[in-house]
Order: sequence, then structure tokens, then C-alpha cells
Amino acid sequence: MKSVCIFCGHSKGHSPVYAEAAQATGKLLATEQIELIYGGGSRGLMGVVADAALAAGGYVVGVIPEFLNRMEVGHKDVQELLVVKTMHERKQLMADRAEGFMALPGGVGTMDELCEILTWAQLGLHNHPVGLLDIDGFYQPLITFFDEIAAKGFLPAATRARVLTDSDPERLLRKMQAWKGSSEPQLMHSDQV
Repeated sequence: MKSVCIFCGHSKGHSPVYAEAAQATGKLLATEQIELIYGGGSRGLMGVVADAALAAGGYVVGVIPEFLNRMEVGHKDVQELLVVKTMHERKQLMADRAEGFMALPGGVGTMDELCEILTWAQLGLHNHPVGLLDIDGFYQPLITFFDEIAAKGFLPAATRARVLTDSDPERLLRKMQAWKGSSEPQLMHSDQV
């Protein structure tokens, strides 16, 4: 795996454990010589993960829409800051450059990116692993929800299996590197249970 797209918050959250995990993740990717692709922000967990990767000698690619860049939230120190017109273009470009996806704690934007990338996998548009860095139980409600919708026939087993979880960035990265999945679409039909 040569590149990982990180989805995470524009905020740092209320607990310092989130920023500590973002810092460890950025440093890990740099140490492993894995290109970091992210939303291009300089604030919140986005800024923390990018700064940590840069400080450890990593290569960082930020992708940010024009309107956010005009608000001076774009990270000026990354090797590549790609400015696009829309949020949709941002997600597409990040997906095109990534060989894996990892969600750190974040808000509705992070959930949007995570769910869209899972949908694209389910439709066979990419064949990359998706990891949830479950810091301090942050993703437990979502993991339970994924299990529930899979059990009720609304999430294919192969799509659910693609969602890897761990509370440690290095262990999660190893799971992602070892993951083998299918690029076949995982569409559910009304007759499937």
C-alpha cells in the first residue's frame, strides 16, 4: 500500500486522545513511506495528522475545495495542495489517489466521506480496504450500526468485512495491508436475506 486517504475532523474534539491518535497516524504513515492523502485542512485533526506526517519526513497531499481554501484553512506546507471546485471533486480525487482509506474521529463530513467510499466499494468502483481508528470507543456506535444493518439484510457481508477496526494506528494499518477483497459489486437483491 503506497497511499492512504485519511478522513477526519476539522475539529480536535474535546479529548486530547483524538489529536494524539492523529499525530501517531501521521507519523506512522511517514515512517512506513506511505503517502498521506487528506482533505487539505490546516486545523483540527486534519492539521494534526498532516503536521505529524510532515515532521516525520512524509509526503502529504491535501485536496481542498476553492471555497475552503479562500477561508484560509488550506495547509500551506504540504507537498501538494490540490484545489478543486467542489466537495464531490475533492472526494473523487482523494479516492483516485488512495490505495486504502482510514477514518479517524470526525463529524458529519467524515461520516459522509466514509459512507460514500463504502458505497463505491459495494458498487465495485474500488477494491481498497477501509479502516476505522476506534479511539476511546469513538466508532463503537457506528460499528454496532453496521453489524445491525448487515444482520437485517441492508449491508452485504463483503462490504461489512471490508470495514476493519482497531484502536491502534499501527495494528489497523497492518490489517489494511493484509486485507484481500473482491472488486465485484456487492449488490443486494430483494430475495436475499
